[in-house]
Amino acid sequence: MTMPFYVAPEQMMKDRADYARKGIARGRALVASICADGIVLCAENPSRMLRKISEIYDRIGFAGVGKYNEFDQLRIAGIRHADLKGFSFSREDVDARSLANQYAQILGNVFTHEMKPMEVEILVAEVSASAADDQLFHILYDGTLIDEGGYCVLGGQAEAVGERMEAGWNVDADRDEAVALCVSALAGEDRALTPTDLEVAVLERDGDRRTFRRLEDDEVSRALPD
Repeated sequence: MTMPFYVAPEQMMKDRADYARKGIARGRALVASICADGIVLCAENPSRMLRKISEIYDRIGFAGVGKYNEFDQLRIAGIRHADLKGFSFSREDVDARSLANQYAQILGNVFTHEMKPMEVEILVAEVSASAADDQLFHILYDGTLIDEGGYCVLGGQAEAVGERMEAGWNVDADRDEAVALCVSALAGEDRALTPTDLEVAVLERDGDRRTFRRLEDDEVSRALPD
C-alpha cells in the first residue's frame, strides 16, 4: 500500500506565495499618488480595451495588476457590493475601508483553501475633502491588507519604482506634477513612456458626486516634461 503524499503546511503556503508573486511580477507596474488635487492613478498599459484602473463608486477607485480576468472579477464584485450597500443604506455608507476588507477576505480564502491562489494585487483608493483623509488600501494575493500613506506601488519592479516615488513625492504637488512623477517612476532612467503607453485617471478632490475621470492623451502629454 502506497503512503499518501504529504506536504508540510508551511511548504504549501510558501509554494502558493511564490507562484502568485511570479505571476504578478511578470506584469507592468502601477502607481497611485495622493496630491493636492486628488488621487492620481497611473499604469503602464498600452491597451485601450483592457483597463487596469476603474471606478467603483462615487469617490472610490480601483486598480489591479496581475492576471486580468482575476482582478476584473474582483472589480465587478466590488461594484456590486458598493451598489447594494448604497441602495440598502445610503451612498455615504459606502467606503473604501469596508470594501478593502471584503477584498482581503476573498483573496485570503482563495489563497488558503483553493488549489491555485489568485495572481493579483489590487488597490482601493478613496478621495476625501483633504489629502490627510485620503485612503489607499493595498491588498495582496494572500489577503494581506496594507493601509498605504501618500503613494502606493503595485506589480513588477515595485521596489525600484517605490524608491523613485519616495524621492520625488510631495503631497502639495498639483495633478500634473503628480502625473509627471508617476510616469517618471514607472519609466526609470533608461526608458521614456509616452501617453499611448499609459493609462491615467484621477479621483478629483473638488469633483461632484462622481469624482473618477480618465485623462486623455493630450492631458497626459501636457503634464509630461518636454
